[in-house]
Amino acid sequence: MDVKDRLSALRKAMREAGLSAYVVPGNDPHASEYMAAHWCEMQWLSGFSGEAGTMVVTLDKALLWTDSRYYLQAGIELKDSTIELMRESDIDCPSITDWLCDELKIKNEKLKIGVNPEMFSVNDFGEWRDKLSDAGIQIKSIDLIKPLWTEGRPAIPADKLYPYSADFAGETVESKLARMREIVNRKSSNGKWALVTNALDEIAWLLNIRGNDVEYNPVVIAYVVLQADKCTLFVDAHKIDSPAQNYLDFNSIDVQPYEAVFDYIRSLQGTVLYDGARVNEALYEAIPEACKKVNTKSPILIDKARKNAVELEGERIAMRQDSAALTRFFKWLEELKMDNGQWKIGTLTEWDLMEKLHEFRLMGENFVEESFGTIAGYKGNGAIVHYAATKDNCAEVHPEGMLLLDSGGQYLDGTTDITRTVWLGGDIPEQAKLDYTYVLKGHIALQTVRFPRGTRGNQLDALAKQYMWEAGITFGHGTGHGVGHFLGCHEGPQNVRTDNNPTALEVGHVISDEPGIYRTGEWGIRTENLITVIPAPLSNEALTGPTTNDQWLTFETLTLCFYDTSLIEWSMMTPAEIAWLNAYHERVYKETAPLLNADEAAFLARKCAAITA
Repeated sequence: MDVKDRLSALRKAMREAGLSAYVVPGNDPHASEYMAAHWCEMQWLSGFSGEAGTMVVTLDKALLWTDSRYYLQAGIELKDSTIELMRESDIDCPSITDWLCDELKIKNEKLKIGVNPEMFSVNDFGEWRDKLSDAGIQIKSIDLIKPLWTEGRPAIPADKLYPYSADFAGETVESKLARMREIVNRKSSNGKWALVTNALDEIAWLLNIRGNDVEYNPVVIAYVVLQADKCTLFVDAHKIDSPAQNYLDFNSIDVQPYEAVFDYIRSLQGTVLYDGARVNEALYEAIPEACKKVNTKSPILIDKARKNAVELEGERIAMRQDSAALTRFFKWLEELKMDNGQWKIGTLTEWDLMEKLHEFRLMGENFVEESFGTIAGYKGNGAIVHYAATKDNCAEVHPEGMLLLDSGGQYLDGTTDITRTVWLGGDIPEQAKLDYTYVLKGHIALQTVRFPRGTRGNQLDALAKQYMWEAGITFGHGTGHGVGHFLGCHEGPQNVRTDNNPTALEVGHVISDEPGIYRTGEWGIRTENLITVIPAPLSNEALTGPTTNDQWLTFETLTLCFYDTSLIEWSMMTPAEIAWLNAYHERVYKETAPLLNADEAAFLARKCAAITA
């Protein structure tokens, strides 16, 4: 079937089910940022291949909501499909629920919209239900795509899962399960309870298992139900070989088929706890009415974010490996230049840069894969925040102008995420230097701040933006996101952004520090390090007297890689900022040089040379 045939078949199924509309979000049952192809239902139905979007189909219309990253792509891919593009980033674009209420003009309570409850979190489903109910619209939980998408649908990945050694994780499964049970016991009024999770990163962390089911994320597609007396993993049997089974048996982890989770939940008694922001509505609807249902932030999510000493040391090891790879990459790129302003190899593209960086990362010990798709944005492409070059659609790179390189690696030791912006050649515009320095000053300000316990990320966000704000410049993306440990590059619950996140920053949290300036058609400038929260010293030479209490925190910088000092406007830098930069570069060289050969180390020494300005 083509897109029009699929829409026609869906409308026939809608009529048979008595539905006025059907909604297909770009989600999977596990609240994943990156999805296995099996669950790309929105893409299958619409023909739109972007990662973010939601389809709404009525009996006579079809619409797709997506954000500004995908306007151009969606406009091309939806052409002649009869699907209308809804530009959700535009201020005048209605929300899906507002559009449904206005479009259907509900007067009849029997009119319904359908959704697959596996693709909605409990919280989102509840918000939709309440809003639509006020307009007389009912939501029906029904999966209409599964019966239609029978030809060519990718199977759920069946790659083997594997144990993740406590030597890397820093804690045994037995210890994690015991602590989770202690936490949940305090939340339950009786001894019969169950904690349900569908989040793949939580499952991987809790059971010290990893897999290859989702691109860039070493996770296993599964569900887990934790109880006072047992822990049950719901997973495809094909994923478990003999070593994995022995590992699960040793840790007293029961195994049942992946789809058996719904019947299992229907058999539960007592208190059932779930995180409504992540657990899908279908799991919630399986909980017996007689059970006490408790919607609570997942204790697994909260504990997973607090990295232990072994995890943090692993992150430092991974950062050194990453620094070596980036040093080799930038040395290679610089040595490609010829005096006549050409590359020695002729043509060079953004895709070539991505492949070469991957080649250098492969040299690193314990490297597994990238932690996300590398962003190599040359000149104006760097101003597209989530730019993604492909082999067949990428820009040629010349030894002039700006290059933004945002990349990361998944190592057994930890997860990295780093952005560096470099000048490839030619005269540097004054505005480029000003922009780079605004970004760098904010970047340093966040890493060096001292703050009291209980501080939230949104309270620190302005530190990274203060200098560009003074110049009338800002950026729209978050300043910092949480990062997992050999797990997701984006991890909650902590972050640094303008949104009011109630999660306070705690010792062991790892976040990114990545302010940026983006000038359409000219350049993008972003500088990103990963940093971790640590206790701050009780005294500080800059203070004139004792602190009010000893509950203070600060950040340790984890990422190791030099900055392009040719882009810095030194007259804007304070002595303290220059001292920080010199100390950082000294550390970069000291920790990275032992991994390099003599020529590479000499290159790094030049890039890390102290500044006396």
